[in-house]
Amino acid sequence: MSKLLSEQYDPAEIEAKVQARWERDKVFEVTEDPSKEKFYCLSMFPYPSGKLHMGHVRNYTLGDVVSRFQRSQGKNVLQPMGWDAFGLPAENAAIQNKTAPAKWTYQNIDYMRQQLKSLGFGYDWSREVATCTPEYYRWEQWFFTKLYEKGLVYKKNATVNWDPVDQTVLANEQVIDGRGWRSGAKVEQKEIPQWFIKITAYAEELLNDLDQLEGWPEQVKTMQRNWIGRSEGVEIDFSVVDDAQQLTVYTTRPDTLFGVTYMAVAAQHPLAQKAAASNPELAAFIDELKNTKMAEAELATAEKRGMDTGIRAVHPLTGEQIPIWVANFVLMDYGSGAVMAVPAHDERDWEFATAYQLPIKPVIEPASGEGDISQAAITEKGTVINSEGFNGLSSAAAFDAIADKLAELGIGRRQVNYRLRDWGVSRQRYWGAPIPMLNLANGESVPVPADQLPVQLPEDVVMDGNQSPIKADPQWRQTTYNGEPAEHETDTFDTFMESSWYYARYCSANFEQGMLNPDQANYWLPVDQYIGGIEHAILHLLYSRFFHKLLRDTGLVASDEPFKRLLTQGMVLADSYFREDESGKITWYSPLEVEVERDDKGRMSRAILRSDGQPVEYGGMTKMSKSKNNGIDPQVMIDKYGADTVRLFMMFAAPPEATLEWSDSGVEGAQRFLRRVYRLVADFVAYPEQDCDSDWSKLTDQQQDLRRAVHRTIQKVTDDFGRRQHFNTAIAAIMELLNSLQKASLATASDRAVMKEALDALVVMLAPVTPHLSEVLWQALGHQDDINFAPWPSFDEAALVETSILIVVQVNGKVRAKITVPADADEATVKAIAHQDENVTRFIAEKTIRKEIYVPGKLYNIVAN
Repeated sequence: MSKLLSEQYDPAEIEAKVQARWERDKVFEVTEDPSKEKFYCLSMFPYPSGKLHMGHVRNYTLGDVVSRFQRSQGKNVLQPMGWDAFGLPAENAAIQNKTAPAKWTYQNIDYMRQQLKSLGFGYDWSREVATCTPEYYRWEQWFFTKLYEKGLVYKKNATVNWDPVDQTVLANEQVIDGRGWRSGAKVEQKEIPQWFIKITAYAEELLNDLDQLEGWPEQVKTMQRNWIGRSEGVEIDFSVVDDAQQLTVYTTRPDTLFGVTYMAVAAQHPLAQKAAASNPELAAFIDELKNTKMAEAELATAEKRGMDTGIRAVHPLTGEQIPIWVANFVLMDYGSGAVMAVPAHDERDWEFATAYQLPIKPVIEPASGEGDISQAAITEKGTVINSEGFNGLSSAAAFDAIADKLAELGIGRRQVNYRLRDWGVSRQRYWGAPIPMLNLANGESVPVPADQLPVQLPEDVVMDGNQSPIKADPQWRQTTYNGEPAEHETDTFDTFMESSWYYARYCSANFEQGMLNPDQANYWLPVDQYIGGIEHAILHLLYSRFFHKLLRDTGLVASDEPFKRLLTQGMVLADSYFREDESGKITWYSPLEVEVERDDKGRMSRAILRSDGQPVEYGGMTKMSKSKNNGIDPQVMIDKYGADTVRLFMMFAAPPEATLEWSDSGVEGAQRFLRRVYRLVADFVAYPEQDCDSDWSKLTDQQQDLRRAVHRTIQKVTDDFGRRQHFNTAIAAIMELLNSLQKASLATASDRAVMKEALDALVVMLAPVTPHLSEVLWQALGHQDDINFAPWPSFDEAALVETSILIVVQVNGKVRAKITVPADADEATVKAIAHQDENVTRFIAEKTIRKEIYVPGKLYNIVAN
């Protein structure tokens, strides 16, 4: 054997040396190679917050394991990394640290890049992108102008959070209990011009193409279907008493039209505004509603509040006058800002009607016959009642009949609606890509010409926390267009814009002539494996799918979808500890500061703070977070145990989709396992006799059993890593194999041949998870090639074949012997061997055999008395 190993496993020395070689040899840099099957593996890129957390480590370890496994299959593997570098946290940190967001961001990138390298992730760093650089966002700006030219971009007024003291727009997260986070002023809802992209133009395709995504979790596809929210219904025109305008509503339940007892409109609806003009009380109520920010998700549980406008609508089929109310559960941004309320058959309408003692008229007899409208709305479909000429129809038949009647009268239309709304991409913050539009003196807006892109964000600024530096700088705003004065748009893009196409830019990260090089993009795309948290299941993934279709329709990519297979990893949990003082103030302590005492059954009996020896309370195992101070710094773990140990624990402790419970003892156990692997290889390469005889036909039964265990492990690990992506069970199988190998003999040449084959396989199978140690062991085992490109071991079908099997022999239902017989032995042979066993003969001696039961390959039972 070629190379002896040092006495002790030293992860720090091994990992530094191996990482230096990878960087020197540019091992993970790849180019397009049509002669090889490609595999593009991508983990969602991080926000450069300053330090990696364990959620990052888990995400990126998963990606690296998949990448390394696929590379061992002979594929041309791309695994890039970059930085989602714009956004509000950088502004907040800049204000707090009295520095510019750019400086803070670039410093964090440098530190986090080094952390990623220290974990041994095999990234092609030549493709690194940071979304805050002009080289990146210039193409995003260019693309936006193209979408504008195609009619997919428009500007309209939309409601924002406005701080009247700081005179600035606030993000939702900057509004705390209805007040500005800095000024404390009561936040107002204000309408200002905003830019939108027409994602609704792609709603049907985004919905239908979910069926193509066979490699996505069903849960994520369901979440997207619900977010897009396709519904088939009818748009109905209600005339308004003493008013020329109509009140148009959309409903998915025209079968309940005769149950309408009131109409509800949003505070911003024109009819509400008209009524408020002559009703001060209503005007005050509307003003209150307009300045109460409520997300759609909160509407269901919020207290239902409203006021009668005094205006009446006319029922389109009965002529009955219906009161129009302003209601806090109707949002102007959704539909027409008005709904027809059927309290008997809608929970929200029922709550409102009950609160204001409005009529509740049942028009559906539920199929189940159950329900009491005095207690709750009956939402179940059934048979139509109290509906004039439509009584007796099923809900489905009434849908069609009433829709047809409304269409015949010219006051209704069948319509497909979507819950999805167009994407508002304007942000009033500074640290983002400037929106590439010019505002002209005549009020029009035009795109910035391509030869003037990028519209560059000044990076050397002072953040005062009150106003965006580019909004406060008239010199930055001023420009010309066709020789006339113009102003740059001072809003910046929503950061989802940058993260919606970064996966594509990696394919041609250094291409300067355009957004993408189509040849490069179409070689690598779509992404074969995408990995990230379930929290991105809707917006990020939906926007990325939308962007990909826009790129396709611009001729930059040829595929319909960006990500073939999606893996959503679970959260990382850790123990939490705290103390509560007399005033009720709670102080949380890091698990690293706490010493835990356990009883003889391993249960926690006491926890004390190391610094003072006094008890702390156990707060349970919760998501690692700053608020609970229970985040474990990955760098501390790397320094203590080594990157391979941290990686191994992350992959072994739980399946990828499940939550992972951090455990110091688990990490220590992972390192013990690696030490055992190291010791086994070290002992083997140091063994005095190195000759091997790999004539597998001459193996003893014991050697065959060990070789069979090796190839069974290869078979399982291959399937677990590739098809199932159950890395924890793969590692468990490798651990079980190690136990067998540690008991094996090296006395003969055949013993050593079986062991050499086993160790070669074991080291390669561990390489995706523990690449540093595996590389050193691979070289020690005599291989000259790079383990990063070593072929994955294939299992030998012949080695899996059982040459003998174990049969349980019972006498009168009690086990009396376990016999080994040839795997192909017939029933007569099994019985003959059983009857030669002394223990069997002892229990049937001088007895008459009444019955024999034989289960092939498993059991032989003799009934005798």
